[in-house]
Amino acid sequence: MNIIVSNKYQTLLGTLDIDVIKSINGEFTVQELASQFKNFFYNKMIIDVTAIKDYENINTMRELSLNFDMDKIILLLDDSPYVNAPNYLSQLVSVGIYNFTRSIDAVPVLIQNSNTYKDVASYQNFNGSLNSKPVTQIRVEDISIGHRVIGFKNVTDHAGATTLIYMLKKHLEHYYKVKAFEINNTDFEYFNDKELESSDFMSISTKLSNYNDYDVVLIDLNDGPENICTEVVYLIEPGILKLNKLIRQDYRIFDKLRGKKIVLNKSVLDGNDISDFEHESGSRIFFNLPCLDEKLDNNQYINEFLVALGFSRLEVETENNKW
Repeated sequence: MNIIVSNKYQTLLGTLDIDVIKSINGEFTVQELASQFKNFFYNKMIIDVTAIKDYENINTMRELSLNFDMDKIILLLDDSPYVNAPNYLSQLVSVGIYNFTRSIDAVPVLIQNSNTYKDVASYQNFNGSLNSKPVTQIRVEDISIGHRVIGFKNVTDHAGATTLIYMLKKHLEHYYKVKAFEINNTDFEYFNDKELESSDFMSISTKLSNYNDYDVVLIDLNDGPENICTEVVYLIEPGILKLNKLIRQDYRIFDKLRGKKIVLNKSVLDGNDISDFEHESGSRIFFNLPCLDEKLDNNQYINEFLVALGFSRLEVETENNKW
């Protein structure tokens, strides 16, 4: 059964041929919605974006993504130029909101099959103007990657964020201007690379402001704040010991990661294993990275991972070097 939260599009949403357990109409804060449906079981919640107070503020939408399982939320966007501008859409993607549409006909499709990051990666556009083309006119070739701050967080112990960032930077720097930081650690110094820098928690925001002319900044978060990033990748090493230890430490960990960008790193799982993993954990895997040789200057898996993240300049190289 589904929930409908409507405002401007109450009549339009009322035409949907879907099972509805509850329907409310009006304007609500995110906290009001979270409080009302905290212990409510439902399949999907279809939200008319105009029903959310201050919905044009991306921090409001970030709050929405933190309070709800985004796999269960479908946003029906309004027809305003602001909401349909590439800049707004790219920020929706950055905060983990993938199920959005302007078409009422797309809602039943999203009820059956939620979008993954790959489905909305083309909307990533961090240089987008608020007066840019509406969503129906966006093409992949119109999108250019701008200033992205991508955080990496080890979910299981020693899941490999530090070394992975080093490899990602090596591949990216052939096509993009890249900087990398680690927070409250000094492991980067052993790579002997001046673009890999350590920072303490208090200084990182100031340091980031000095690199606005860079295309991308990679951050090994450790225990640092996630809100300094435009997006966060959560790394899991899927060994039995690591996973059992993780679940004993926090049995709700996969509930907390639902809708997040989960990457298996140092993984020996194949496609069938990943399907089993997703079923048992109730999560979705964004990418599966095997154990890699960090000394290689060109690694196919790293290239494919970066393309999946939306770095299209590597796509030609990836296509030309298929194994």
